[in-house]
Amino acid sequence: MPPHSTKRDQLIRHGLKLTHLRLMAALDETRQISAAATQIAISQPAASRLLAEIERIVGMKLYQRHPRGVTLNEAGCLLGQRARRMLRTLDDAGREIAEIGSGQRGSVNIGAVTGPAIELVLPVIREARLIYPDHEITIDVDTSDRLAEGLLSGRLDFYLGRVVPGLDSSAFDMRVIGEEALSLILRSGHPLLDRAEVSLQDCLAYDWVMQPPGGLLRDTVDRYLLEHHHRPPAHIVNATSLLMILAIVTRTDAIAPISRAVADFYTGADGLSAKIQTLPIAHQLAVAPFGIVTLRDYDLPAASAAVHRMLVKQLGSGPAPGAL
Repeated sequence: MPPHSTKRDQLIRHGLKLTHLRLMAALDETRQISAAATQIAISQPAASRLLAEIERIVGMKLYQRHPRGVTLNEAGCLLGQRARRMLRTLDDAGREIAEIGSGQRGSVNIGAVTGPAIELVLPVIREARLIYPDHEITIDVDTSDRLAEGLLSGRLDFYLGRVVPGLDSSAFDMRVIGEEALSLILRSGHPLLDRAEVSLQDCLAYDWVMQPPGGLLRDTVDRYLLEHHHRPPAHIVNATSLLMILAIVTRTDAIAPISRAVADFYTGADGLSAKIQTLPIAHQLAVAPFGIVTLRDYDLPAASAAVHRMLVKQLGSGPAPGAL
């Protein structure tokens, strides 16, 4: 018998079950026993008994209680994260088996922040529809923090965006693509367009439409103005919806910073030819680098891996994939 065989399935032989793994995965996500119990549809006393069983099986403490919930120690975090990965692998197997049974070739769930969604994901989707016509592709456009939540929960296979502060960066891998350039947009016929030259200071006399404070784009713009010795705009309308931002810009004299890829799409002849224009100023205004984000040590399902390869091929030579 090989020397390592005595360690194979050791936790399973000691009594570890899928219910234990489900509870640890839920606890790793919620950090509250009551919330974890609700997530896997058991009572809180039952969850406490299961936790005691898990600690007996592994032979050590896994968490500490505190007034707001529980804190997993190093062993608890390790088991919780591994449990989430194992359950996700089972979910993927179930998904692929269901696709085989239904005759569907595969499903792909991609996330992206707005600019890369238009500039990078859209061309890949067009190509994928030709090469893999039976693939069902879902694209989720949102902020990086929500996309990271989707990746960790198994709702997304990978996303184009950033790993925001506050997340455990060791859970992710990222192929860096580059900075996301921004442009200042305004409506066609705006008074500023009658001037021979327009400065950033000229723009600050008008209303601006931006993300609420705390958003990555908003923080980028605030920092850019500060570094270039400008005061913030006197009047700011906070809006989270791109559609609302565009509606305000086209119907007022407000100015808005948005992704340059989005601006080009809405102003270009091959886009929507919207009644907005970009200002030829603040060319260095850009959000922090983004990339293709995947879970570390996780193999993508076949359909998602194929689309992921198409995306990487489209990027061509660039910064190598790297841990964050």
